Amino acid sequence: MFQKILIANRGEIAVRISRTCKRFGIATVAVYSDADSRSMCRQIVDTAVHIGGSYAKDSYLDQEKIISTALSTGCQAIHPGYGFLSENSGFARSVEAAGLKFIGPPAEAIALMGDKIASKELAVKAGVPVIPGHVEALKGVDEALSIAESIGYPVLLKPAAGGGGKGMRIVAGPEQMEAALAASRQETRKAFGDSRIFMERFIERPRHVEIQIMADGHGNVVHLGERECSIQRRYQKIIEESPSPGVGRQLRERMGVAACDLARKAGYVNAGTVEFVMDPKGGFYFLEMNTRLQVEHPVTEMVTGLDLVELQLRIAAGEPLSFDQAGVVFNGWAMEARICAEDPARGFMPATGMITRYAEPRGSAVRVDSGVGTGSKVPVFYDSMLAKVICHGKDRETARIGLVEALNGYHIEGIITNVDFANSVLCHPAFVQGDLDTDFIERHFDGATPLHLPDERSMKLSAIVAALIYHVRAMAVRESIKPMVSRIGGSKAAAGIYRYFVSSDTSNYEVTLEKASRGRFWSVTVNGEKLSLETPDFEFYRRRLKLNIDGSVHRFRLRVENSFFWIAFCGLTRLFEVYTPKEWALLKHIPRRDERPTSNALECPMPGLVVDVSVKKGDLVYRGQNLVVLESMKMESGVASPVDGVVAEVLVTVGKAVEAGDILIRFDLSERE
Repeated sequence: MFQKILIANRGEIAVRISRTCKRFGIATVAVYSDADSRSMCRQIVDTAVHIGGSYAKDSYLDQEKIISTALSTGCQAIHPGYGFLSENSGFARSVEAAGLKFIGPPAEAIALMGDKIASKELAVKAGVPVIPGHVEALKGVDEALSIAESIGYPVLLKPAAGGGGKGMRIVAGPEQMEAALAASRQETRKAFGDSRIFMERFIERPRHVEIQIMADGHGNVVHLGERECSIQRRYQKIIEESPSPGVGRQLRERMGVAACDLARKAGYVNAGTVEFVMDPKGGFYFLEMNTRLQVEHPVTEMVTGLDLVELQLRIAAGEPLSFDQAGVVFNGWAMEARICAEDPARGFMPATGMITRYAEPRGSAVRVDSGVGTGSKVPVFYDSMLAKVICHGKDRETARIGLVEALNGYHIEGIITNVDFANSVLCHPAFVQGDLDTDFIERHFDGATPLHLPDERSMKLSAIVAALIYHVRAMAVRESIKPMVSRIGGSKAAAGIYRYFVSSDTSNYEVTLEKASRGRFWSVTVNGEKLSLETPDFEFYRRRLKLNIDGSVHRFRLRVENSFFWIAFCGLTRLFEVYTPKEWALLKHIPRRDERPTSNALECPMPGLVVDVSVKKGDLVYRGQNLVVLESMKMESGVASPVDGVVAEVLVTVGKAVEAGDILIRFDLSERE
């Protein structure tokens, strides 16, 4: 086994790799950029070396610096993690040429499987089903139209190099082809330095199911089951689970055999993932192979009991696998949510800033892979993923409920995250039933808002929390000013029983509270439904509350200001206001919030770099039309006009760095038609 390795990555994956290394007594060296000078990874590894500027090209993508750092610190191997250089065949070749071991597949396998056209051709030779399409690079629009006509619309344009949804475009008809092909080529060239695009039939309502394989240098190849990765936004995964609710034992065996056959044909060694698209009838087709450790590998680890990083290290050190296919044992179900710094309400735009409060969920069946904590700064230069929360259960529903409760208690402040959005997906009735496909979010959500009505029980429990906290705070005030109690008045309906009215923007609830004479037990009635609950001591500074309601433990995150309570629970986020009966009787109506006046300016929604400005002074624009494109966290996002109007002034140019709140464009609203 290696004595010391360098981790050529950052964030949660660097922390995760270092923990396995520590378990085996392997010393670790981390590299870090200017932006990561206070990173968690730097604090937990044995040695941390500054490698360059904040931009990835100046640090985490600088192959020469990484290799020289590994040599100067006495490392025997480099683990690339995922992203950055993990699937760069040139880097793998340079690492080996320097006398170091690359903890991953051979450079030749990376190059072969990283080329989407070549890998598809190899899959055909290996007898693996592939999606009907044209595997050669498209020469132009005319050829694309001709091929699409023969394949049948809709079709999918895909980059020959790279993945992660970059450069992919769905084309529903011939009138969309020219613009889609141009956009696909431009984005692919920027992302991968390669503008080759190929085409395949777009399978409607597909599931995204992938097979984890492990292959050693002695000819042994096994699969570790499948992962369901259909819950995606912009072709990037949000929720993953293993096994898949859409795959039975026989189908799992067929997919596993196909994945292993492809790995053998490619001469593959180390960890890899063969991704498939599965149609509604259970047919599966090769999509691509990821020649690295996957983000979602923890769900496989939790159902197999294997440490995939350990297996990677052992294989790279020349050891054979210690088990065969029959030795792979699956136990229960695991489910994972990716926690990202992004704003689902604004089209999943990246969010940046400093984490001011941070508390992770805990439990014997809960695992958190994180690269952040209180005080961590989230910069614009890298991917938006902060952490992953994974839960294990005896079956799918047990794992799902465990993950829901874990996210209920995951407390991150200072930046906007997708915690509550991920939880709303987990609580959606279609997800509960296992009715999944890659269009799940587009079909069931309007942006970040679920299209189905909110769960009434979750609303009731949230209303109880608002009333309970209001009551405890009010009682504390009463105790401190007992002579004035009679002047507060109105909430006490009978001796020891207190009544409140709780209102949200959509619903009203009548809540009565009665505290037992001893202990932490309460008798509660909400809109006529009786419940019992037990609560520990209130800790408002933590802004979390744990309640045992009718025998089930629930966690709530909250913010409190006077009589207003923002509560997050099971994917629901609501602002409640609490009234005493006297206040409720005097209240004739809940005042509507004034609408914000129409703005004559386009504000920058996030820090980033301007990469495109599509309008000039005097242009007529429409509300919702993208006017500026920003690059932040390795992603391009359009900034849409908030109004119909005429461009009066363009205040930015391509290449300019901007901050959230900066004015990008001003409008003349007097000329609106």
